[in-house]
Formats: sequence, structure tokens, C-alpha cells
Amino acid sequence: MTIAVGGKNTRTRRNGRHSGPGLFNRLKNSYDQHWYAWAMCLPVVLVLGAVVAYPLIQGIYLTFTDATSQNVGRTIGVNEIPDSFSWIGLKNYTEILTGSNNQFWPHFTWTVIWTVACVVLTYGIGLALALVLNREMIGRGAYRMLLILPWAVPTFVTIFAWRLILADDGVVNQALGVAGISGPSWLSDPMAQKVAAIGVNIWCGVPFMMVSMLGGLQSIPKELYEAASMDGASPWQRFKHVTLPGLRPVSSTVILLGVIWTFNQFNVIFLLFGGNSDNVQILVTYAYRLFFGQQPQDYARSATVGIICLSLLVVFTSVYRRWLKRNDQGVLA
Repeated sequence: MTIAVGGKNTRTRRNGRHSGPGLFNRLKNSYDQHWYAWAMCLPVVLVLGAVVAYPLIQGIYLTFTDATSQNVGRTIGVNEIPDSFSWIGLKNYTEILTGSNNQFWPHFTWTVIWTVACVVLTYGIGLALALVLNREMIGRGAYRMLLILPWAVPTFVTIFAWRLILADDGVVNQALGVAGISGPSWLSDPMAQKVAAIGVNIWCGVPFMMVSMLGGLQSIPKELYEAASMDGASPWQRFKHVTLPGLRPVSSTVILLGVIWTFNQFNVIFLLFGGNSDNVQILVTYAYRLFFGQQPQDYARSATVGIICLSLLVVFTSVYRRWLKRNDQGVLA
């Protein structure tokens, strides 16, 4: 016997689906039950709204205008000059993406190459070092400390040190000269700049990957390796069928973070090459150049490039998470 009881919180079936309380009611119920947590989160929400939401909304608004340093309102002495820029709709987006003589697509192509190369190499080197340091060896603690130093040193200090190392008369070219090789101009030659940028970014990013992978390796039960060995699995089979699946949660997170950080890695490009970076600019440094590196300063186009970057990362993150979820469901099935 089935008894249907009507009530305020009873779900009804509509069009073959169960309908629950609306969004407002769910928020109200959540607040009634967890008001203390809401109160603790309120200061963070207000701060994020002030430092993230408001600039983001203002940036989105600027993308639909022709705002520059010449037509934005400002105060000069006692004189106040009002805004004189106008609303132009999607013109900035169409000019950046499809206009003639635009620089977006070359910078976008290099940004993708830069991101993929850095993340793949950083993850691979970090995983290899983690596998080595996860074994019992003499002086393992000292090795870990030395390998984590590039991450502990402030980024700008590391990059300025690399500027000296990669100078025309720096350590790298001197070492190549001893070997009878004429070293390139790492800080001015276009191709050498790209190699140098990827190398320096890998140097800065490997320690994070190594520490993350090391933590993931130490969380894998040793019994799984013992069982695989008893079944006659080779080292490669243990790595493929035990280590990699065990590292899946950590790997998926650090790869996503690596893509986001590398895609927006302003420090390495700007501090390593300064103003001599036309051939190695990624999208974020290109947006910076539009804002600060020219006259008049193009606020609208700079904001447009920034919003496009944000949109690309949102799309990538959404697709990446769906791909991971589908793969996890396939593994469980």
C-alpha cells in the first residue's frame, strides 16, 4: 500500500520530475539552519565584492565603450573634466578578434603554446622528482629543502637572478662558450626569449608540483604496491596501475591550477624582458601594454582582452571539470 501525505514540504511530480522548494526557499532554509556560518562568511563576501566584483563589473562595462586616457573624466587642480567616452557596443570585441592588423591571435597562439609547454614540463619534472624523493635515501631531507628553494624565494628575486644568468655575458653563455657553442641573446632574440621564458617559469613552478605530487604519493597505501608486487607486476605496471590512479585527485587539481596560473603568468614575461618583449608577450602582458605601455592609454581594449582571457579560462575550467567527471564515472563503472 502506498500512502500519499500532502504537506508543505512534500515534493510533487511535474512533467515526470520531482520539484522541490525554490531557490529563495532553499536559501532561507539554509540561513535558518546555518546563520552562524553565513555571519562568518559575510566579511569575506563584502571584501571580495569590493576587490573583485566591482572591478570586474567596471571592466565589463568599459569593454562596451571607447574609453581612453584622453576621454575619461579626471581632476586637474581645481578643474574637473567629465567623462566624454561613448557606448560602442561590441565593436571592441569584433576589432580585437576579427579586425585587420590586430595582434590578438599571434599572442593567443603563443599563450597556448607557452601554457601547454610549461604545464606539461612542470608536471612531468615535478612528478619525476617526487618519485625520487619518495624513496628511502641518504640526505633526503636536504634534497627536499634544496629543491623547494626556488618556490620559497620571492618570484621577483628569482627572475632578476635569471636576468643576470641569461645576459649576453652571463653564466649560461659563458658555459656554452667553454663548450665551443656561441650562445644566443636570451633576452632579445625572439626564439631564445621564448625558450628562456619557458625555462624560467618551469624553474619557478616545479617545486609546487613536486611538493603536491610528493604529498599525493605518500597518501597511496603501501599495501597496494605490495599486492601488485606479489602479483608479479613490473615497476612500470605498478606506476601505471597504482601510482597514476592514486595521484588522479592531486594531478587533476594541480594541472588545473597550473593552467590558470601559467595563462596569467605576468611576472616572468614582464620582469624577465621588460619593455623588450614584443615577440614573447602573452595575453595578460598584451593587455597591460594596451593599458600602460602606449599613449593614449586604451582602457577599453585592455579591458576587452582581460575579459576574453577570463572567458577562455572559465570555458576551459568548465570543459576540464566535465571531462574529469566523465572519466571518473567511466572508471567507477
